[in-house]
Amino acid sequence: MNQSKVVLITGGSSGIGLAIAQRFSHEGYTTIITGRNLDKLNDAAAVIAGKVVIKQFDMDWIDQIPEFVQSIYQEYGSIDVLINNAGINQKKPFVEVTNEDFESIIKTNTTAIFALSREVVKVMLQQESRGNIVHISSMAAKYGIPKVISYSAAKTALEGMTRAMAVELSPMGIRVNAVAPGFIRTPMSAKALDSDPERKNKALSRTPMEKLGETIDVANAVYFLASDQASYITGVSLRVDGGNAIGF
Repeated sequence: MNQSKVVLITGGSSGIGLAIAQRFSHEGYTTIITGRNLDKLNDAAAVIAGKVVIKQFDMDWIDQIPEFVQSIYQEYGSIDVLINNAGINQKKPFVEVTNEDFESIIKTNTTAIFALSREVVKVMLQQESRGNIVHISSMAAKYGIPKVISYSAAKTALEGMTRAMAVELSPMGIRVNAVAPGFIRTPMSAKALDSDPERKNKALSRTPMEKLGETIDVANAVYFLASDQASYITGVSLRVDGGNAIGF
């Protein structure tokens, strides 16, 4: 049985998820990353040093989550850290968002995270060292942002879940926290901001550090919250935003 700690990172094949995977792998974790696209997972595995395991899994396969978690536990002997990073967004005017649109975003960004966390907590409670959970939230949970009603609802719910889980699970030895990235330079964000200069200027003008963050900035925050250095921290949502939330 593998004696190194095990981290499970959803959506770990690109962007912030990949940076988080690289950070944990660098620290010696057996790093399990999930994603829908097998080619992207293989590409990610090629650039992550250390022991990385790829698992093709779609978070919308909610009914398969219990079996998926048990298979990881049986194979690796523990799940010490869970990083709920996978998520989807949709930019659409409020009045054009259908019930199906809304439910789809909530299913992937909230319901699936709840289901995965529940199953992983069942595993963690069997472990002597218990474990840590870090959710990847968003500034959409802090601000009113137009045209992302479903995503805003999902991420705000995730922050409420963070607090509720922390209060219930921390007495059992499981800390639960969240990280809320600001404007971080990823292929997806760069495309969105470059195609909308007004939004990009607005984002940077109210960011005191006057620049986009890097994915490693988020990864470092996530690793800190999951590490023993944060052993007395639970139930927080840590902004990694260059001061954007307090900028004027």
